[in-house]
Amino acid sequence: MAEVALPVNLSDMKCDVPDLNSDNYKEWKDRILLQLGCMDFDYAIRKSEPPAVNPTSSKAQIAEHEKWERSNRLSMMFIRTKISASIRGSIPECKTVNELLKAIDEQFESSDKALASTLMTKLSSMRLTGIKGVREHIMKMRDIAAQLKSLEVTMSDSFLMHFILNSLPQQYGPFKISYNTHKNKWSINELLTMCVQEEGRLIMEMRESAYMATQGKNKFTQARHKGKGKIPI
Repeated sequence: MAEVALPVNLSDMKCDVPDLNSDNYKEWKDRILLQLGCMDFDYAIRKSEPPAVNPTSSKAQIAEHEKWERSNRLSMMFIRTKISASIRGSIPECKTVNELLKAIDEQFESSDKALASTLMTKLSSMRLTGIKGVREHIMKMRDIAAQLKSLEVTMSDSFLMHFILNSLPQQYGPFKISYNTHKNKWSINELLTMCVQEEGRLIMEMRESAYMATQGKNKFTQARHKGKGKIPI
C-alpha cells in the first residue's frame, strides 16, 4: 500500500535562513530556494502559472491550479517573513513568487556593484605589516576573491597571486625575486605553502640575529667589567 504524504506544517520546519539585509543577499537567496525546495513549496517557482479555472476545466486542471496557487501563496508568505523590516517596505507588492524574487533581485543589483567595488578596493590595499601571519593574510585575500567571484567579478589565479606577492613586506623581497625568476607556474595552494615556509625561515633568521646581538652585547659588557678596551672577538 502506497504511503500517503503528510501535509507540510510551516511551524514544524527548522529553517536556517537568515533575514535578508543589506549585505547577505547571495547567501539569503541560496538558502531561501533550498528551504522552499525542502518544504516542497517551490512548485510555483519551477512551473508557469496554469490557465485560470473555468466551468470547462477538468479535475486534473483544477488540481494543478490549486497546487500552483498554494505553492505561490505559501512561498510568498515564507519569503516575506525572511526579509528584515527595514527592507520589506521597499519591496513592491507582487502577485507571484517569481515576480517577488525578480523585484528583490532588482533591489540588490546596484548594491552588488557597490559591494564589488568596495571588495576590489579592499583587496588592492591589503598589506601584511610584519613577517608573521602570512597564512591568515593570504586566506583573507582568497576569501575576498571568492566573494568577488560570487558577484560575477572573476579574477584569474595568476592575477590574484600578483596581488598577494605585492601585499607582502620587504622582508619577503628575495622570495618575490625567486618567484618571478621561477619558470614553472605555482598554484595558489603552492604559493601559500611556500610563503609559510618562507615565514618560518625569516622567523628563524630573526631569532638568530637577535641571539647574535645579545651575545655581542654580553661580550661587550664582560669586557668593560674586566677593564679591557676592546671587545673580544
